[in-house]
Amino acid sequence: MKNIPMTKECYEKLKEELAYLKKVERSKNIKEIEEARGHGDLSENAEYHAAKERQSFIEGKIQEIQGKLTYAQVIDTSKLSGEKVVFGAKVKLRHVDSDEIKTYTLVGADEADIKNGKISVQSPVGKSLIGHIIGDTVNIKTPTRDIEYEILEIRFG
Repeated sequence: MKNIPMTKECYEKLKEELAYLKKVERSKNIKEIEEARGHGDLSENAEYHAAKERQSFIEGKIQEIQGKLTYAQVIDTSKLSGEKVVFGAKVKLRHVDSDEIKTYTLVGADEADIKNGKISVQSPVGKSLIGHIIGDTVNIKTPTRDIEYEILEIRFG
C-alpha cells in the first residue's frame, strides 16, 4: 500500500473514530452478542446473527482505519506555498464555456466533501489540476464529459 495524503485534521478525526469503534462500539457489540446468546437456539436467533454481522462490520472498519493511519502522509497545509496546484491548494476556476466560477480545495479521499468545495486529489478534477499554474487551461475528463477550466487563483492555508 502506498502513502495516503491527508491533512492533520483528517488524521485526528480518523484516530478519534478508531478509538470510538474500539472503546464504545466494540464493547456495546460484545454485550449485544452475549444478550442474544441468552435467548436460546443460535441457529434461529435473528438477534444473534445481526449482532455477529455488526461485529464483522466493526472489525472491518477498525482494520480499514488502522491501515489508513499506518500509511497516512500527514501534510500541514498551513506551511504550503507555491505557484503550482498541489495537495491542500485552494483553486479558483472559471468554466471556459459558461464562465461559471468554482473554488475547490484539494484534499485526501477521506476528506472530500463536494458540498463544501473539497475534492479528492484522486478525483478526475483533482488529478487534472495537479501541477498546473495560474492562467493554465485544464481539460478535465469526467465519466460523462470533458470540461475546460481556466485556473484563476491558487491559495494556500
